[in-house]
Amino acid sequence: MKFVLATKNQGKVKEMLALLGDLDIEMVLPSDVGVDLDVEETGETFAENALLKAKALCEATGLTSIGDDSGLCVDALNGAPGVYSARYGGEELDDAGRYRLLLSSMRGQTTRQAHFQCQIACAFPNGDVLTAEGRCEGAIAFAPMGTDGFGYDPVFLIPELGKTFAQISSEEKNKRSHRGKALVTFAQKVKAYLG
Repeated sequence: MKFVLATKNQGKVKEMLALLGDLDIEMVLPSDVGVDLDVEETGETFAENALLKAKALCEATGLTSIGDDSGLCVDALNGAPGVYSARYGGEELDDAGRYRLLLSSMRGQTTRQAHFQCQIACAFPNGDVLTAEGRCEGAIAFAPMGTDGFGYDPVFLIPELGKTFAQISSEEKNKRSHRGKALVTFAQKVKAYLG
């Protein structure tokens, strides 16, 4: 069975393949099946955006499609950047520009609590849908630390480790991360569904 991942983000692809690799499915990117689709994320929640992506790609390819939406929610910023995490500060900013803007917005804040949220949706050609979610609690560091990962990883601190996501191995990150937790739940649901 072939599943299409509704993403062009190579960091996400790597994490998803690492965590879903033991399922008896073939995972491909939209480009592998000749599709170039940009789904506008018009949902107000991560769940709505994940489902928009999965359904649009399923319709475009006729294949089972997995969409995810995730982001960073910072308590001191009333949950921002939230669903706008990938577009925080405008399309012209890269990952480093976004986390620098975040650190600038946090200047003077003593409350540093934050969490990453991930929602996964899988749309099947027959209309069935599976969903899963994951959450990872943490805090915003005062400065970027580490060179691994992507997105906000250099500033997302795991307090019990005293390290950011960018300072730990991908295996360790997958055990703790919002996407890792969502994918574990999702893999269980897919196994049950296909069984």
